[in-house]
Amino acid sequence: MSTTDQDSNDISRRDFAVRLGSAAAAALVASRELAAAPIANAAPIVGTRVLGANDKVVLASIGVRGQGNALKRGFARLPNVEIKTVCDIDANIGNERIHDAKLADVATFKPGYVQDLRRVFEDKDIDGVVIAVPNHWHALATIWALQAGKHVYVEKPASHTVWEGRKMVEAARKYNKVVQVGTMNRSRPAVIQAIKFLHDGGIGKVYMARGLCFKRRPSIGKYPDGPMAPGEKYKLNVESSMYEPPYDSAYLSKVDYDLWLGPAPKREFNRNRFHYNWHWHWDYGNGDTGNQGPHQFDIARWGLDKHEHPVRVIATGGYFGGTPTSHETPDLHTSSFEYADGSVLEFGTRGEGTNDEGTVKIGNLFYGSDGWLWIDGDGRKWQSYHGPKDEKGQGADLPETNGTGGDPNVLTSTEYPHYQNFVDALRAGDPKILTCEILEGHLSSTLPHLANIAYLTKQSLEFDGTTETFKNNKAADALLTREYRTGFEVPEKT
Repeated sequence: MSTTDQDSNDISRRDFAVRLGSAAAAALVASRELAAAPIANAAPIVGTRVLGANDKVVLASIGVRGQGNALKRGFARLPNVEIKTVCDIDANIGNERIHDAKLADVATFKPGYVQDLRRVFEDKDIDGVVIAVPNHWHALATIWALQAGKHVYVEKPASHTVWEGRKMVEAARKYNKVVQVGTMNRSRPAVIQAIKFLHDGGIGKVYMARGLCFKRRPSIGKYPDGPMAPGEKYKLNVESSMYEPPYDSAYLSKVDYDLWLGPAPKREFNRNRFHYNWHWHWDYGNGDTGNQGPHQFDIARWGLDKHEHPVRVIATGGYFGGTPTSHETPDLHTSSFEYADGSVLEFGTRGEGTNDEGTVKIGNLFYGSDGWLWIDGDGRKWQSYHGPKDEKGQGADLPETNGTGGDPNVLTSTEYPHYQNFVDALRAGDPKILTCEILEGHLSSTLPHLANIAYLTKQSLEFDGTTETFKNNKAADALLTREYRTGFEVPEKT
């Protein structure tokens, strides 16, 4: 991520309170109207600390460089919420993150700093953790937190692999804790309204959903392993106007790189496999299909009203950007999924120049027997069309306000209603309040994982949603999980 943060994250406490009220109320009411399949075995939670409706919720932010810093700022502004601890493997940013000028008006923001997330889990005062670390850490950090009695808010995708997602669901059930996934469209009023319109038959029977991630990704180049030389400069991609910090020996002496690697294979430091650009390397990320993609995959599945896995997937694509590059994941990725009833979910990832579709480059399209509909990527607009002349039907164009939608082309966003939803569920001890509980997050995160597996195997794959394995395909099954480094294994039995 860039060394600067999105300006829209700066909002006063008074403005925040006004803006949060109506958006959060609309999200909660609409999400209850759209309640999906009940959460299996979800009972009221008995936590280590019983919270009343007005009790302060104590949180820790784990991972605070980019989106994690936006999350920290968002949660810090919620009423009766305290960020007690900020945690990041990069101690170079620790002091700045705990003395955040954009939170100077929040009197309760006086956190401490730790480098190792395990120290967070040892703190019995902490009720929940906000996890915004690289994808390969999502499952293990979540499970360790649950084992320590913490509730969890984890960024999308829920997991790095399909198998990990199932282990997260199992752990949430075993330890009886609230786990919210950061697919924030579930709490955006305009998106909730559009999905309700679809489910109420607004365009007839919906037979196909299409998700779009048309997001230009310039070449990241290729660099040798090892620390940068003193005075050397580095940008995240060849078109960036911003320089990243110099990852030289002095800088890296304050980074716990072994902990950053965690479950991933041991290897020497490389600037392109570190902050942000880890997204484009399979050891840590899932490409843009599994980066921006999970938001639109989630909306697509939600709009189709599917609470199960697809039965078939096929994908094509490749990398067509500038070279030389260390980029491993495809920047052109087209995938198609079929559900048991024959309905179709299509997804397109394009990292090079491209046209839009139905006015949308990042967003969703839905097709039904009586019309079609688009939802934009910032979660504020949607429009339906009907008849042979595509006559405009119902739609929405909500005003641009902090915390109820965000430009998907910037690196961070703040989503107050989704954060409040997590805090409300935590305080009530009831995961059914969540708009994106871990099972929902797992079902949606599985879609980009399946798309990546189909791309890597170059095969049409049949998937058994009951066992979460492929039919007669050991090569594809092997990609449902990964090998773990000793000491950082996601447990078979949580």
